[in-house]
Amino acid sequence: MERRELELFLHLARTLNYGRTSLESHVSPATLTRTIQRLEARVGGRLLDRGPRGVVLTAEGQRFAAYAERALALWNDYRAGADEPAGLTGELKIFATVTACQMLLPDLLAPLRAAHPQIRLNVRTGDAAAALARLDEGEVDVAVAGIPRRLPQTLVSRTVAVTDLVLVSNGEPQEEYVVPARGLVREAAFRWFRRCGVKPVIAAETDGHEALLALVALGCGIGVVPRLVLDSSVMRERLVEVEAELEPLTVGLCVRRDDLHRPLVAAFWGL
Repeated sequence: MERRELELFLHLARTLNYGRTSLESHVSPATLTRTIQRLEARVGGRLLDRGPRGVVLTAEGQRFAAYAERALALWNDYRAGADEPAGLTGELKIFATVTACQMLLPDLLAPLRAAHPQIRLNVRTGDAAAALARLDEGEVDVAVAGIPRRLPQTLVSRTVAVTDLVLVSNGEPQEEYVVPARGLVREAAFRWFRRCGVKPVIAAETDGHEALLALVALGCGIGVVPRLVLDSSVMRERLVEVEAELEPLTVGLCVRRDDLHRPLVAAFWGL
């Protein structure tokens, strides 16, 4: 079990208030609920009950709280007795798409790696549309993501790239479209459809831009992707651009505003 999970459980065991623990621990209520559910699945029993009078610890929850306190105390004792290396240590969890990992992360992480080589970098990839949600819910510390017109007040960002959105096909006549299932690129595509008076026939929806390009190469339809993705794709030679004027996509480095005081996040942000 991760230390963070135990800390969240113990905080909730003390407050018996999901809202307060969520606020004070800087995680969303959904993330806190999922954390408790994961712990209960591993323990094999309910740790907390929600009744008319509020949240209460079950007998299993009381036993698990005692275990969690001992586990964290042992870890703290171990860390206190270790020879700490100079400089910052710990783990920085970063979310980025496959394209961002290839095209942006090396330059973004190089100064941090040079200044603080003891920091462990945990890079996670996935659907671009999920980046800010995973950051806001506390699953990662930093996200490289498309920046919406209105960024949530809980987050701050710095622009690292601006990339055009382009239409692509496999060179054959197409009347249908392949679009992302969610996210900023999908929203931009549908704004362009409305502006041009196009009523699109959607052939397929994907969870990632790389999957979208694969379907376009197969002839499923015309796709819309960031040029950054197209230029780095192994499908590039099999695709042609379709003339269109779409709005650009701003890509930024994002962190939670409340995390700017944390040493690892502050070090990364400062560099």
